[in-house]
This record gives sequence, C-alpha cells and structure tokens, in this order.
Amino acid sequence: MSIMLGLFNVGGGEIILILAIVLILFGAKKLPELAKGLGQGIREFKKATDNASEGLHEAIAESPPIRPTRLPPSTTASSAPESPVSRVPPRSSQVGDA
Repeated sequence: MSIMLGLFNVGGGEIILILAIVLILFGAKKLPELAKGLGQGIREFKKATDNASEGLHEAIAESPPIRPTRLPPSTTASSAPESPVSRVPPRSSQVGDA
C-alpha cells in the first residue's frame, strides 16, 4: 500500500481529505455498497489477469520448440528464379526536349 501512495505522492492528509469528500458526496449509507462494488471489481480483475497468464503459460508449455531449418545451398546461379517485379527502362535526363 505504501508503494502505491508513494507512486502518486499522496500523504495522510490528502487521503483524509479525499475520504471526507467521498463521504459528503455519497453519504454514509452508500459507502459500504461502493466499497463492496470496488472490492468485487478488483477481485474480478485479478481473476481475469490470473486466467490470462495461466493460459499464456499453458500455450507456451504446449507449443513445440521451433528449430531453424537450413536450406541446401544452390549449385548454380542461373537456377534462381527471376524477380516478379518488371524492369522499367530509366527515364531520359533531358527535360526540355520539344
């Protein structure tokens, strides 16, 4: 908890002020319901992140290791296929030929 407070640079006085504002805005009867909803939201978030990390670990464990395959060296230079890009002749460098 102190790490989170240090992260946002919030002291004890600021926390009391925030709690007082929340109490004024929502009232004493509504605070337990808000806290319960907040707790359930945090619990669901933790459960979802745990399930996602478990699924990721299982997928990594199930996948076979990837081994690089080497292609045999080509014996002749002419056996390589030509590029599918057509070759365009270069343009003339003279602009004002009229």
